[in-house]
Amino acid sequence: MRGVVYYIERDLLRWIRGKVNVVSSLAMPAAWLIFVGLALPIKFTDNYLDFITPGILVMTMLSAGLSGGTLLMFDKILGFLNKFLALPSPREDILFGKILFTSLRGLIQSTIILVIAVLIGATIYSPVQYGFTYLILFLFGMLLSAFSTTLALFLEDHDSYAAVNAMISMPLFFTSSALMPYSVMPSWLRFVASLNPLSFAIDAIRAVNTGALPIQQIVSLVVLCILITGISTQVFRRMTVQI
Repeated sequence: MRGVVYYIERDLLRWIRGKVNVVSSLAMPAAWLIFVGLALPIKFTDNYLDFITPGILVMTMLSAGLSGGTLLMFDKILGFLNKFLALPSPREDILFGKILFTSLRGLIQSTIILVIAVLIGATIYSPVQYGFTYLILFLFGMLLSAFSTTLALFLEDHDSYAAVNAMISMPLFFTSSALMPYSVMPSWLRFVASLNPLSFAIDAIRAVNTGALPIQQIVSLVVLCILITGISTQVFRRMTVQI
């Protein structure tokens, strides 16, 4: 664990020092929360801010998770990855450090978005409900971080990664249940949204906020998280041997 903690600390310090990155990563979700959550006239709910907040929290984790691959990308391009692989600690520490840091960063950003949501009128829930919300966000963050880190291993430069990132993130968000309930979606979109991992997380948080325990969605996220992390570990081992 010492190696994992070292890599988390390294990336955390680098992220905190880049103040522009910290602020810019919060700009889009905060804008969605304020300008859409407060300004958009919606008829299917009395409080659209409460409805959209889980979607914006998951969107924040989506952005943080998919950008996590850039950490490994830059280490690979700048030659740090080869140096880390030569250290005596297990090479998987690099991977798990990246995944856990990216998830932690997403939770920090989500906390700020949640505070903004409460300040502008979102409902305040119980500590237990917030605890389950963070659990769901953490599982979703781990899933995305493992995926993005694996993706970064196959791409050669940052521009390619940014292009793939953009190609994935917006379609995922707009084909989820973030902005509207299933009942008002077209039938084709309802089907796509029901299979979208973002919807699993969003629906689970909404269920928690109503006092329910979304076992099915949480189990789905756990299974996906274990599966993708396992695949990521195997790919990382195989590709770093070649490096």
